[in-house]
Amino acid sequence: QPCTYPCQCPSQPLQCPAGTSHVLDACGCCKVCARQLGELCSLQKPCDHHKGLYCDFSKIHRGSGICLAHEGATCDLLGKIYHNGESFQPTCKLQCICMDGAIGCIPLCSDDLRLPSPECPNPRWVRFRNKCCEEWVCDEGSEENHFDTAMAVFREDPAQKPEVNNLQENCLVQTTEWSACSKSCGMGISARVTNDNPQCRLEKETRLCMVRPCDFAVEKTKKGKKCVRTPKPRQSLHFEFSGCTSTRSYRPKFCGSCTDGRCCTPYVTSTAEVEFRCPEGDFFRRKMMFIKMCSCHYDCPRDNDIFLTTYHRRMIGDHV
Repeated sequence: QPCTYPCQCPSQPLQCPAGTSHVLDACGCCKVCARQLGELCSLQKPCDHHKGLYCDFSKIHRGSGICLAHEGATCDLLGKIYHNGESFQPTCKLQCICMDGAIGCIPLCSDDLRLPSPECPNPRWVRFRNKCCEEWVCDEGSEENHFDTAMAVFREDPAQKPEVNNLQENCLVQTTEWSACSKSCGMGISARVTNDNPQCRLEKETRLCMVRPCDFAVEKTKKGKKCVRTPKPRQSLHFEFSGCTSTRSYRPKFCGSCTDGRCCTPYVTSTAEVEFRCPEGDFFRRKMMFIKMCSCHYDCPRDNDIFLTTYHRRMIGDHV
């Protein structure tokens, strides 16, 4: 269809299924829900290029095509093979996609943690019949133990009980260390739990992480040493995430390799925000791990299988 300018887009916000990208139409005007692997596509209904899909017009006529994936490695999950670019749900709580041999998933359920607070002194995590996701239920409790229960989260001060509108001032901040990166090479995810927020609620927080690029050429070990611990790339680079590129270049440290069977993983890290620009012109910011020091050890992670991993090593990080 011919493009008309100025652009006229629907006033209602775009509602797409979980894990579906918002992409621009062929006119560069309006955001639409990207078509997925095997679905019909056109110039006005483009495929999800964030997942390496493209519209093949050779098989279907009248201006329509079908979304296919560029060649890439398949994924094996518990004995079942998924093709590159294929979306699937291994459980009702996860929406996953195979991307060139790596599996990435987004949760379909809220995984917020909740401690007792004045508004919800007795929270219970309940699974309802015919519902996949658990939900928080607040039991009211008696007036006598209302604030006693809340003290599990707030500073102990016998002289003054925490007021509902003064939660953050009385909050006893609790933050776990960052988890190990979900991928041994390329862009992955690291997570922690913290209640450093206005509601003083324990919530999951994530950051992007890259232990090393998958095509990173590690320098040779020096004489008498068996590991290259924290090499730097010779040239600065731009990070790539979900088809988008960082607006500035970086020269980060990565973890090297060993010749004696040990593996190198991040040990001391910091966190900073990185701005990304997408092909559609959108900008977004994500927290990202930056490595300060790596350690070499025999407690090695398994392959990049987020469901089967038994690797529990943690990193020392900042609280930015």
